[in-house]
Amino acid sequence: MRERIPIAGPWITEAEIQAASDAAANGWYERAGFYVQQFEEAFAEYLGIKHAMAVPHCTSAIHLALAGLGLGDGDEVIVPDITWIASAAPTQYVGAVPVFADIDETTWCISADSVRECVTERTKAIIPVGLYGLIPDMDALREVADEHGLRIIEDAAQTIGSSYRGRLAGTFGDVGVFSFHGTKTMTTGEGGMFVTDDTALYERVQVLRDHGRTKTNFRNFYNTEVAFKYRMSSLQAAFGHAQLARIDELVERKRQLFGWYRDRLQDVPGLQLNAEPEGHFSTYWMTTVILDAEYGLTSGDLMTAFSAEAIDVRPFFHPLSALPAYSDAPEAKAAAARNTAAYTLSPRGVNLPSAMSLKEAQVDRVCRLLTQILDRARA
Repeated sequence: MRERIPIAGPWITEAEIQAASDAAANGWYERAGFYVQQFEEAFAEYLGIKHAMAVPHCTSAIHLALAGLGLGDGDEVIVPDITWIASAAPTQYVGAVPVFADIDETTWCISADSVRECVTERTKAIIPVGLYGLIPDMDALREVADEHGLRIIEDAAQTIGSSYRGRLAGTFGDVGVFSFHGTKTMTTGEGGMFVTDDTALYERVQVLRDHGRTKTNFRNFYNTEVAFKYRMSSLQAAFGHAQLARIDELVERKRQLFGWYRDRLQDVPGLQLNAEPEGHFSTYWMTTVILDAEYGLTSGDLMTAFSAEAIDVRPFFHPLSALPAYSDAPEAKAAAARNTAAYTLSPRGVNLPSAMSLKEAQVDRVCRLLTQILDRARA
């Protein structure tokens, strides 16, 4: 049987293993909390930002951001229609309403023009998402936010190491949030990070993430409010710190993988690959292709064909407004009528294998099969 080619996975070295082992042996007693603080400080320094807070996952970071900013019942938060549901679900945790904006046809990131169209008097924030390694047009989004007095929570779950006009992902909003899931460029197995330059907001979120304990009542276990339990473990933090020390080579590896795909697929007719517009530096978290409608192929067709050859691919994100989870939401019905790019592109796209362990020969195999599938569709 052929070796199966995985869709995603990390690059782990002895450095990460030793770091986690050290935390397991020594991350107790007087060193309790040391590894988390070390990771947070290193991450803030890497971004050039004041505060970083390690959390269990990116979903919790978004939840904390919304709660810390005081969003609640009836408030509206604009999110891209094309993203993982974790970008939108936390709005409902705080009682707010997600409003789904369309995406740009070239970058696949949230469209500033669509955001502007979605703003109402109830809109309080935007959650732009860096999709598949590319940061959105943050200048245009900042213009809309400033025009309407909106907060920006930058979802950089997929864009660690990416930059826009020389600034790193996660530094453009009132808050930046990251994911360290096992599929991401940098991982802690599962985990996330909340970052901000707003000291008052950071201190507020510190209380919210630890069941409502403040610095002054921390050792007394005296809770001032009902809050959340969103802390990262020492083992995860030590592992993440070792991964962060290798971030440049992790990013370069992702770009190398995309380069292999680009060299083999860039001249294939009717196929759109990840964009990297001027001023952008993408980490290409997931190499992605969208096919012209003339092929008559859906993402489901491609997944079936690839699976038959022991190759894992993922569908391009479904529009959130098309998911059963939002089937009864008026905002979803409005988005389905409005968001033509999201609904046009999504059914024809797949993420190709993007695991950090891929070899060039495996990329060859993926590209040969894709070309054969397209040749048969054209015949």
